[in-house]
Amino acid sequence: MLRRRLLQATLGSGLLSACSMPGAQVPSLAPIRARTDRIFDIAVCLRPFRAAGPRLDTERLGDTLVVHNYGHGGSGWSLSWGSSSIAVAKAMQVHPQEIAVIGCGALGLTSAILAQRAGARVTIYAAEQLPQTRSARASGAWTPDSRIALRSAAGPDFGALWEDMARTAYKTHCDYLGLPGAPVEWTDFYSVAAEEQSSPQAASPMPAETLHVASYGRRIADLVPKGMRLPADAAPFRAASVHQNEFMIFNIADYGHTLLNDFFVAGGQYRHAQFQHPVQIAALGKRVVINCTGYGARALWRDDSVVPVRGQIARLIPQPDVRYGLYYKHVYVVPRRDGIVVQALDGGDMKGYGDSNEIVDRAESDHAVTTLAELFSPPIWRGAPVTS
Repeated sequence: MLRRRLLQATLGSGLLSACSMPGAQVPSLAPIRARTDRIFDIAVCLRPFRAAGPRLDTERLGDTLVVHNYGHGGSGWSLSWGSSSIAVAKAMQVHPQEIAVIGCGALGLTSAILAQRAGARVTIYAAEQLPQTRSARASGAWTPDSRIALRSAAGPDFGALWEDMARTAYKTHCDYLGLPGAPVEWTDFYSVAAEEQSSPQAASPMPAETLHVASYGRRIADLVPKGMRLPADAAPFRAASVHQNEFMIFNIADYGHTLLNDFFVAGGQYRHAQFQHPVQIAALGKRVVINCTGYGARALWRDDSVVPVRGQIARLIPQPDVRYGLYYKHVYVVPRRDGIVVQALDGGDMKGYGDSNEIVDRAESDHAVTTLAELFSPPIWRGAPVTS
């Protein structure tokens, strides 16, 4: 169940073809050098989860209209352009010539750029620019309904809203394909099932029945390729089953650099600022402010509906010849060009729910990399021996 759930989150559609590929050749894959001494970075991200989905409403702070754009769980990058399109449309109803954006992560930057394209002068107020934000610690895969809401809390119209955001975001992400640095690209993905499946992991801090995450991938099944199970003689790994698909990934270092450059080239301004209370935002004297503070909104807006979902990624030294992602024994791999991302996903979709600890757990990443190494050793690995 967990393996199929991961495929749904990663591939968007959740649809797998039962047919194999007659006469298919075994893909020629470069092995990943999965060694713990090749880990050069470990980062923890607190995903800003809201049971009802992202907050996109407005409120007044005196003469200032605040448009909220936060609470996307694990879907911030994936939904950014779609969610920000909605926020900017609400902001522009005031016909402002100038807009302030609070936050410089994925949502802040896309909101700022879209506001510029709508004709507004934009200033971003934030404590950090993108490379230092929590957005920079994401895995970097197109997962538009990852921890987006709970089935029990999302309203009846949320599915349609989510679909609109996902389709808008997808189309805009595609505009960044083929650019220098490959900020966005498509690559192969393999889900490998071992002979013996792992036993269920411990439950999340809250009762499992209250944490049924909403899934909307089938609404955009037409946007992504349909996965297929590879026949044993055409699979690059010897395992109980191997499914192959393609997924969109974000090379966050290059993507972030591209977005920051686009913002500044269009005349955008950045002001270092830290806010402890909404009154300080009203004191900016702006007619319209778009609030893209992510998990920070929990403290700034006293919004207890924002719940942290802790996630940790390790990055292995990049390998230019590794252009495929993996899922194996609850270990997830995204082949970013700024480092091969390895993430432990044992415990299910809501692993880390309610955990605000941002201290790195080296043992967690070491275990994930060691597990990944099994794939590239006999008898599972069918390719050339792994070189150091």
